[in-house]
Amino acid sequence: MREVTGPPGAPTLLLLHGWTASADLNWFPAFEQLGRSFSVVAMDHRGHGRGIRSRRRFRLADCAHDAAVLLAHLRTGPAIVVGYSMGGTVAQLLWRNHPQAVSGLVLCATARTFAVSAPERAGAAAIASLAVASRATPGIARRALAERVIGTRTDRRSIDAWVTNEMHRNDWTSVLEAGNALGRFDSRSWIGSVDVPTAVVATMGDRLVSPARQIALARSVPGATLHPVQADHSACVTAPDRFVPVLLQAARSVAARMSPSRA
Repeated sequence: MREVTGPPGAPTLLLLHGWTASADLNWFPAFEQLGRSFSVVAMDHRGHGRGIRSRRRFRLADCAHDAAVLLAHLRTGPAIVVGYSMGGTVAQLLWRNHPQAVSGLVLCATARTFAVSAPERAGAAAIASLAVASRATPGIARRALAERVIGTRTDRRSIDAWVTNEMHRNDWTSVLEAGNALGRFDSRSWIGSVDVPTAVVATMGDRLVSPARQIALARSVPGATLHPVQADHSACVTAPDRFVPVLLQAARSVAARMSPSRA
């Protein structure tokens, strides 16, 4: 978990990272700027980074529960929940399952559903098969496979070395199960009931989550504001000069619309 203390009385942002990443990997370019206006809490999801390790099969709803428990433990009160990609699905579920924890939503590079077309469903099924196989694979073999996929670095001074080390913290069985869960996520039947201020940060050059789906998410939430950024799905890290100012604008927009009882 990462915390940044903001100005006295500032609203709290809970940052939820994307699939295969960690809180630090996803959000490190944004911590400083966000911390000037907000108190910031960033957590690692189950199986990711330093997140909870469990023998239970990965469920997005469990990640939402973890987030609610963390906020209750920290006594922050309701938070503006900022979710990126998979973190956006967790944010949606956090509002649905634990509404007392959520004062507002900022949904970034995410959607109501991720696997609609036949190729997308086939990809999700393939990830599910890999997850089953991974559970049956000894830990040493899983680590060796991760090293082949991620690679290794020897220059500990470089940003690449840090990224690689962070990726190696993942429990790849859980990560694969998370990919399958992401493929099965669908909030279309209930997302229109969201009753907290919401902003959608849409990555308009996104080749993983189409901009059309991100815009559809914004149109589905009553009163949601749309904040486009001209960058691809990895904008949070590869284009922070474009992404972070838009993220800050979106968070401020939500904070300005919150009711005093939720602030």
